[in-house]
Amino acid sequence: MRQRFLNSPMMYAFGMLAMMIPSQAFSSFYSYYYVDKLGLSIGLATLARTIFLIWDAVNQPLFGYWSDRTNTKYGRRRPWIFGAIPFFMLSFILVFSPPQGLSEMGLFTWFLIALVIYEAVATVIWVNYGALFPELFKGDRLRAKASAVQQGYQIVALLIGTALTPILFDAMGFGKMSIIYALVFGVLMLIFLRNVKEDEQAMLSPQLGFKEAFRETFKNKTFWLVNIANSFAQTVNGLLSSMIPFYAKYVLKVPEAQNAILLGSIFVSVIPLVAVWFWLIRRLDPVKGWRLSFVAYALSVIPLWFGTSLVSGIIAGVLVGFGLAGFLVTPPIVNSIIIDQDFAKTGSRREGIYTAVSGFITRSSGLISALAFLIVGIIFGYEDGDNPGPDPESTFRYLISVVPFGLLVVSIFLSFFVKIERKPADES
Repeated sequence: MRQRFLNSPMMYAFGMLAMMIPSQAFSSFYSYYYVDKLGLSIGLATLARTIFLIWDAVNQPLFGYWSDRTNTKYGRRRPWIFGAIPFFMLSFILVFSPPQGLSEMGLFTWFLIALVIYEAVATVIWVNYGALFPELFKGDRLRAKASAVQQGYQIVALLIGTALTPILFDAMGFGKMSIIYALVFGVLMLIFLRNVKEDEQAMLSPQLGFKEAFRETFKNKTFWLVNIANSFAQTVNGLLSSMIPFYAKYVLKVPEAQNAILLGSIFVSVIPLVAVWFWLIRRLDPVKGWRLSFVAYALSVIPLWFGTSLVSGIIAGVLVGFGLAGFLVTPPIVNSIIIDQDFAKTGSRREGIYTAVSGFITRSSGLISALAFLIVGIIFGYEDGDNPGPDPESTFRYLISVVPFGLLVVSIFLSFFVKIERKPADES
């Protein structure tokens, strides 16, 4: 029975389910928790995110490089993931468990330290998990299937991490909520690891030296264009997730308890729409399908501007689901093609470095998101939950619709410069 599921898309996707439940709860509610609930200023929250990104710029590529060069009887990636599991669980709990009675500077210090630890451990897991994808799944068809299954699991995780989280923290507080999610993460991650075996041949491929490895990565123009375009779209993912609680409160004017309904409407619709995108990208060139996902996503955020009630917000959320589904499915396929072509050129399997640098570029979207929050907040006078300014409704209409649309237009523009020449054998 185990052999049947070994390295199957379903078992690989359990890793996504494990990671995305706490990660989505974090990205959706850490700003709301620290800024609106605990009173940390937007400026200090943005400063903490900026300091983290400087640290992240260093550790992401290094973790990828070390992972590529790891060679044990258990594999290259699995030992890193096993070791990171308990540290991820602890750091996630720390983020949502600051001591009571801290001054604003004390709260900032706690937030910064917890954020740096959490994101560093998360980097180890994401880099090694993502590096397994092009190794385990070969060819466009299998990758399209694996990506669709993976993103289906991701949507389930998004539903849990966004829709269930308000119910949990309303009932038991953020601290106990974080403990539950940490335990769920640990169990699901062990299921994933038990059913994944790495390719022994991949571990035997020669590795480039430190300078050469990074030089080959940094001069790959296609890789940079793809991932910078992804970064702007990823910013939209982060904005939508983190702004929904504010949007519900200040624009739709619904009770906090109904956040779960609004968030659920977005992500429930994505599950069947992932299958639609799987059908589309099997019939399209991967790059064209990837570009189309940006166009669909840009159009889908427009209706959010017109939301005035829970019902209209739900309708707009369902429409967003179509664009979101496309962006979730298509990037792994395009990035895997880039990694394959690098292997053909260099003879070295460097999924770790490419996944790490790609992760840093897309994760830097958090800074873009934080800066957008800061700038729009300054324009409209929003400071925090106690001082929302004279027009918080406009603040969050712009942040959830106008800003995402502009970011996705940038992604569309960049995508037209991406050209990937392929041989027929590469498409099998």
